[in-house]
This record gives sequence, C-alpha cells and structure tokens, in this order.
Amino acid sequence: MSKLVWDQTGQRYYETGTDHGVVYPQSGNGSYQIGYAWNGLTAVTESPSGAEPTDLYADNIKYLSIRSAEEFGATIEAYSYPDEFAVLDGSAQPVTGVYIGQQTRKAFGFCYRSRLGNDIQFEDFGYKLHLVYGCTVSPSERAYQTINDSPEAITFSWELTTTPVYVEGYKPTSIITIDSSKFVTDNEKEMLAYLEEELYGTDDSDPRLPLPAEVFQILSGGLGTVTYHATGGIMSVTETTDSNGGTIVDISWTDNGSDTGEMTVTEYPDRKGGVRVEISGTTE
Repeated sequence: MSKLVWDQTGQRYYETGTDHGVVYPQSGNGSYQIGYAWNGLTAVTESPSGAEPTDLYADNIKYLSIRSAEEFGATIEAYSYPDEFAVLDGSAQPVTGVYIGQQTRKAFGFCYRSRLGNDIQFEDFGYKLHLVYGCTVSPSERAYQTINDSPEAITFSWELTTTPVYVEGYKPTSIITIDSSKFVTDNEKEMLAYLEEELYGTDDSDPRLPLPAEVFQILSGGLGTVTYHATGGIMSVTETTDSNGGTIVDISWTDNGSDTGEMTVTEYPDRKGGVRVEISGTTE
C-alpha cells in the first residue's frame, strides 16, 4: 500500500492548444483515403451529448436507471478552410472560381492535435491526436463587417455531428484519442510515428485516416503474432528475394531431441509500408 501524494513535481499536467488539422473526404466504400491540411484552425470544441438517465421505479422504490445512447458532436472554428472542404460544406463549383451553395453535404473524417504539458517540460511534454469519423457539418452564419480602426478577421464556425463507426468488441464510436505520453519505448514511439505518417502523408504516400481496427493494429505493435512450440533443436532463418524485389523469410526448426522450447514470430508494419519481423525464443 502507498500513501496518496498530490501535485508532485513533473505530475502537474494540463492540456492546451489545437493544431495539425486535417480533413479527409469519405469515399464511396466508407474509407478516408486522401487528407487535406486545414490551415487557420483556431478552436475545436467537443460536445458529446445523450447518455441521459431514465429512472425506473418499482416496488415503491427507484428500481434502476438506464441511459440513452451517447452521441458525439463538435464545433470547429477557423480563419480559413481548405478548398476541398467546400463540397463537404454544401457547395459546388460549376465553373472555376464560381461557387453555389445549398448542395448535398458530404461526410468526412477529421483529425486534429492538442498539446499536453507539465510543470517541467511545459508544452513539450506530449500531445494528443483526436481522430473523428463519420462527420457532417451544418450551415453557419458569416458576419461581414466594414474595415475600421480595430480590424478583425472573420472567424468561420461549423457545427459538426457524427455517425459512429464499427469497432470490434466495443460499441460503435465516432472519436479516438491517442495520448503520445503513453508511448515510452522505442518500438511504441516508432509505431506512433508510423501512424502519424499515415495521417499526414510522406513524400511517397498520400495522407489518409485509417479506420479504428487499423489504428489499433498499428499501435498494438503487430500485424500478427505466431508462436511455435518445439522439442529442442536448431532454428534456421533463410532469406530469399521474391519476383517483386521483396524479401521472403523462411523459418524452420530442426529437432535434436533436447530441451523443449517456444519461438514467437511477430510482424510489425515499418515506416516505409513494409513489414519488420521480430523473432524471440525461450527454452524450458
């Protein structure tokens, strides 16, 4: 057992700021394949709703309380928005540079980052990635005013609602939040960096928003793990080149009748879109 201590040095945490906004139009198959940078993002206000209690009474007492489904919404504020967002906001461009409104609003994914700080590293302590799925936005007012001696830029605002997406083993969700401060080992940091390359793109690949199952797969550190049991012996690893210039790893175990053991082969996605294989073994 240990005694509780409050406000220790290095444990005075706070969260602030918003940046790295990206919008991902949803394709016909439900994926979010190409993202566009959102410059001028000033605020994202998350507004969950629902989960309202309904009290039930029986036997002259409060029998139980059940809650309604929870929904996720948000308000996005910005000084500007990417051109690709216009069609998601109900606009169309019949001629270059000419926009018409009141068109069908389309679904999209959204990603942004907030900063984590503490009393030692301040905002360099870490950050949170917020991945939002199944978004649509409602129309909002725009107030244009004359320029005066105290000019201000127009702040655009959009009310965002969401439709949750499937998550195996859990209820459907519209938002995933990823805390970088929880990724401490080199391998964990590499997996987080790989996810960010998926979200923001690289020189060789477009930015995209992975669905929850793929996010979990990347951050859990493996594409799959296979464990082999054997009775002693010698493990052989042979690398050959396939017809596409890739590498085939062939693993075999030669039994010599000695100690029993266990070998684990784990595949990890690497940061260039390939696969890294780690092999570990134990003897009994």
